[in-house]
Amino acid sequence: MKLFYTGPVVNAEMLVVMLEKHGIAATQEFAEPGLPDDGDLNRLAKVFVPEPEYDRAHQLFYAEREDEL
Repeated sequence: MKLFYTGPVVNAEMLVVMLEKHGIAATQEFAEPGLPDDGDLNRLAKVFVPEPEYDRAHQLFYAEREDEL
């Protein structure tokens, strides 16, 4: 697995769902797993994707959209 995103857990959870809709089996974990889970949606989380799927995931979510120009 390769690190794909680090940011607020609220964004990480949505990203995992969106990646799964594109057939990419992403996982999520807290950046600091030792902290208590207090429901803070801004808590830092990491999203990982399988290494062979990294380029496709990056293209889906980070590539510039030519149709938006």
